[in-house]
Parts: sequence; C-alpha cells; structure tokens
Amino acid sequence: MACVMPISAADMIYEEEVLRDPFKLGAWLRYLSARGAAPPAERAAIYERALRALPGSYKLWHAYLTELACSPSTTARTPPSTPPSSARWPRRLLTRARRALDRALRALPVTQHHRFDPARAEELVAFLVSAGRFREAAEQLAAAINDDGFRSAKGMTKRQLLLDLCYILAKHPDDVAGMPVEAILCSAVRKFPEDAGVLWTTLAGHYARKGIHNKARDVFEEGATAATTVKDFRVVFESYMHFEHAVVSAELDNGVVQEENSASVLQGCWLADKDDADLNMARLEWLIERRPELLNSVQLRQNPHDVQSWHDRVKIFHADPARQAATYAEAVRTVDPMQATGKPHTLWLAFAKMYEGCGLLDSAREVLRRATQVNFKSADDLAAVWCERTEMELRHQNSEAAVELIRLATSEPSPEVRARAAADARGEPAQTKLHRSLRLWCFYADLMEARGALEPACADLRPALATPVLVLTHAALLLEHKLFEDAFRVYQRGRYGASAPERVRDLFEDAVRRAPPRTKKAVFLRYAKFEEDFGLAARAMKLAVYDVYAARAAALFGALRTREVYHHAISGGGLPDTDARAMCVRFADLETDLGEVERARALYAYAAGFSDPGAHPEFWRRWGEFEVAHGDESTFREMLRLKRTMAAAGHAGVHATEIGTMKKRPCTGQQVEYRGTLQPECKRTRVAY
Repeated sequence: MACVMPISAADMIYEEEVLRDPFKLGAWLRYLSARGAAPPAERAAIYERALRALPGSYKLWHAYLTELACSPSTTARTPPSTPPSSARWPRRLLTRARRALDRALRALPVTQHHRFDPARAEELVAFLVSAGRFREAAEQLAAAINDDGFRSAKGMTKRQLLLDLCYILAKHPDDVAGMPVEAILCSAVRKFPEDAGVLWTTLAGHYARKGIHNKARDVFEEGATAATTVKDFRVVFESYMHFEHAVVSAELDNGVVQEENSASVLQGCWLADKDDADLNMARLEWLIERRPELLNSVQLRQNPHDVQSWHDRVKIFHADPARQAATYAEAVRTVDPMQATGKPHTLWLAFAKMYEGCGLLDSAREVLRRATQVNFKSADDLAAVWCERTEMELRHQNSEAAVELIRLATSEPSPEVRARAAADARGEPAQTKLHRSLRLWCFYADLMEARGALEPACADLRPALATPVLVLTHAALLLEHKLFEDAFRVYQRGRYGASAPERVRDLFEDAVRRAPPRTKKAVFLRYAKFEEDFGLAARAMKLAVYDVYAARAAALFGALRTREVYHHAISGGGLPDTDARAMCVRFADLETDLGEVERARALYAYAAGFSDPGAHPEFWRRWGEFEVAHGDESTFREMLRLKRTMAAAGHAGVHATEIGTMKKRPCTGQQVEYRGTLQPECKRTRVAY
C-alpha cells in the first residue's frame, strides 16, 4: 500500500521541479533536503519516487540505505494495527534493508562495481572469527588463497593468509568439521614448500585435538620423512616430541584413575587393562633413538650423492650389522660416481671391510669384484679398489691370488673393449685407463720387492710409466741379488734419451738444484750436451740455467764469483738477444750493488747495441734511472745519443746485429783495425771483469 504524502504550499515548488524534469538528480536532492524534518515515511516515499526515476544513481541508493539502517524504529508504511514494539518489526526492517540492497546491487552500473572491493576479505574474516563463525572464516581464507587474482588491501601475502587458515583449522577442529582439511593442507605443502614444517604440524595438531592420535602420528611421521630442510625437520620433530610427551602424561594420569575405579572382579584380566602408558613410553623412546637417522635422511634427500652422509648413516647403525649392510647396499646403488660429492669408491671399500670384519670373505670378495666394474670418475679411484682387493688377499695369506689380481689389473684391455669404449658417447671409462695408473704400478713394484722376486718386474712396465722411482726401486732389488746385467737393462729401459726430452729436462733441472757444489759444473755441462744432442741449441745456454747457476754461486762463494757466470752467459754467444739483454741488466745491477758504477755503465752501453728504443722501452727506462742516480750531465747525454742512434737505426731498417759491423768513431786509446772494424778490446764489444 503506497504512502499518501500531504503536499504543502512550500513543497509545491519542488514538486513542480521534479515533475518537470524527473531525471534531474539535483532536483530530488534539493527536495529531500527541504523535507529533512519530515517523518521517515514521507522521506521514504520521496526516495522511492526518485529511485523509480533514477534507478542507477549510486548517491540516492547510498543515502536511502543509510537512512533506513540508522532509523530501525521508524514506521514507514506501518499498518496502524501493528504496534511499534512488535518483535516482528525489526526483522521486517532488516528484510526491507536486504531487499533494498539487492535492488541497489542489481541497478548499480558496471562502471561502479569496483567500489565493492573483494580485497577487503581480511576484514570479513576478522569479523567472522570475532563472531565465532570459524567455518565461514576458513572458507573465505581458502577462497582467497586459491584465487590467483586476489590482492590484499592490507598487503598480506598468500603465505600469511595460509598461516591464518592453518591456525583456524588446528585450533577449531569441531567448528570446521566437514571441510577437506587434509586436502587443503597437502595442497598447501605443494604450493608453499618453504612452510612445509608448519603445515604438517598444523595437520597433525588438527587430528590430535579431535582425539585421532594414530592419524596424528601418521602425519608427524610423513612430515618428518618428507622434510627437505633441517628447519622443517626441527619444527616437525619438536612438535612430535611434545605430542608424545602429552600422550604419555595423559595416559599416566588416566592409569591412576582407572586403578582406583577398577572392579575387583576384573583384576588381573589383560582384556580389561586399558593402560597404554608403557606402549606410549616405548613410542617416545623409539622416537628419540630415531632422531639421528631421521636427520641424516634429511641430508640425503638434499643430496643423495653425498658420500660422507652415507658414511655417517652407517655409523648410526654401529650396533646392527644387518642395517649397516643394507645401508651400504643402498648407498652404492644410489650414489652416481659422476655426480658424487666426495670419493665414491670409499663406500665400496668400507662395505667390503665390514664383511671382512664379520668373517664373510666370500661376500667381501664379491663386493670388491663388483666395485671393479663400476665406472668411476677417476682411474685412481678404480686403482684404489684393485689395491684394496689385492691387499685383502695378502692379509689372508693368499699371495698367489694377490699377484694374479695385480697382473690382471695392469694388463691392457682387449681391442674389443677399446672399440666399445671409443664408441661410447659418455667418454672413455676408467677401466680402459687403469693399466696406465701410476699408483697401481707402484703397488705392483712394492709387491714384487716385498716378495723378493728375482724377475725384473720393471720389464712389465710400459715405457710411459717407467718413472725414476720405479726404475731405481727395481734396479736396487736386482743389485741386491747380484743380477748386474738385469739391473743394467732396467737402467737402460729407464733412460729416456730423445724419446721424452721433457722428462729428461725435469730430471736435469732437479739434479741442478740438488747437486753438491763440486759436481754442479759437471751436471751443467751434461745438461747442455743433452740439449745440443736432443733438444734445441738455444736451450743449451738457457737463461733459467744461468739464473740457478748464479744464485748457487752467490750462495756458496759470494757475489764476486757470480761475475764469471754473467760474463760467460753474455760473451758466450748462446743466448738470444732478449735473454742477453736481461742478463746484462742483472749484471749491471750486481755491479751497482758492488759500487762499480763504470762497469755497470759499460754493460748498459753494450746491451744498447741490440736494443731498439721503440721495441724495448723498459731497458732504456732502466738505464735512464741508473744515470739519474749515479751519473752526471755528460753520461746522461751519452745515453741519449746512443738512444737516438738506435732509434734512427731502427727507423732505417738496420737490424740490431748489423750495428756492430758499422763504422764507429774510435775510443781513446783504441787501435783501429784495417777497414774500420773495432778490435775486441773496444768497450762496446767486451765486458770488463
């Protein structure tokens, strides 16, 4: 029934305006403002008329709804027979407000829908939690977390919303009954693995508060065995421990009460005994004992190829050989030698030693046999397995088998094996490189020496593996047994000659460093002769050799004796220009340290004859520093004159070696030979010492 509103003379102006243009919002607002003191029913009638004309006006709807919500005791359209104090009247007003809200939402334009912000879900959740409606709050949080387009108005991340949801699910299991709690939390574990420990603990706490203890234990076990970080494991394990402590305490309290209330008829009947305190205590002790194993499992889940973690796991089961054997078997089956952290062959060796310690030699031999078939990253790892296999036979007095094993290991692979290795895309396996292992051959040599075998074991060595240590060891063994011819043949095979000059150079350089002063000169001469015969002629007077020679001469006889070494290096003609220049500079530094400035200047002048300023600026810089420190104006000018001469010779294309043949002005007291050449006594072609 429509409300009949009396119209006064003062309202006629506004009535005419709204009738003249009912779609003008300002006219309706002025009309409502003029009737501000009118009864709510009359103002409601004006609002109804305005909204029929302007159903899409947000301002009209907002004002109308606000006025309805703030005036719950008004009697708009109230039938005269309904008392204001009726209990139905507030519910009627709420119904009218809801219907008005529905009409407002349906009439609101799409361009204003963003005013109803879904990002305010946190405020709704907070209201629902304060009202005790935990299920609805959990549903709202779950919807916000699953909505990829959700953006929190308070800046909360989905991780924070998830933790709030976990708190509600764990603390109020009865209120959220019927919700798929396990599915929600398991999906959250997959979505947020960094909070897996908190999520597993929340799910277990949910079941614990519902009294489903076995299910809670299953969740704790799954969380502890699925944790991939130590942080998550610590969270789950500490909660698990607290849970078991609480169960044991509760069982102990319940056991005291049951003992007081038990009937005498059922005394001693195990069917009537509901005391699980011993069982729960055993569970707690078992959990504490398993902590190192569970923690080690976390480390292996992080890196299953960590060799040290597997060794630590075996130590955990030191009192259970069966568990140790199972752990070793799992380790050698899991660890990939190409990805291993550490030395994977040590797992096989420790596995075999465990069986050997238990007296199971056949099992130990089988383990080592399988280890020799593993493609290790390095041939030395495989050689260590063969050496351990041989040593185990020696420890059990089976020397013949040990010799056969070491000979088998040092034998070359067959052509078929080489062909398969060449066709393998993963590269050459360690088995095809085993016969070149120096460690294996050294072990072979030691074994032959320990057995006192008279056969020259070095005859089995390949030339590339005949190191000085092996040659000397076997030669000494043969000399002990007066087999001089065999020893000579060993030495003869060990001599490299021209086949491996680099190896011989290593030996000579080591001999130069270690030889006593009396024999050092002879070693140098043999070194030079070797380079002349098998190497490079320029290496016969190698700069490094003179450096070692000069250093040893200075250490044994003093700085004055090094003059002979430098003079021989410079005037001998064996060094190239670069090395000769460096030797001159070092010789000049020595003379400067000894106070012989003129000798040093003569050396610089000599080296200037084959030093182009453009190609060797460092030499001229050193000479300039020398003249600034020890010379005068005339000597500095002489240095500059030589520098200009060499620079001009370089621009003219004259080689440095040709300058010595050019005509020069004779020095004071110098005899000039026929054709203008300098005699050897000239200071530019000699070095005084």
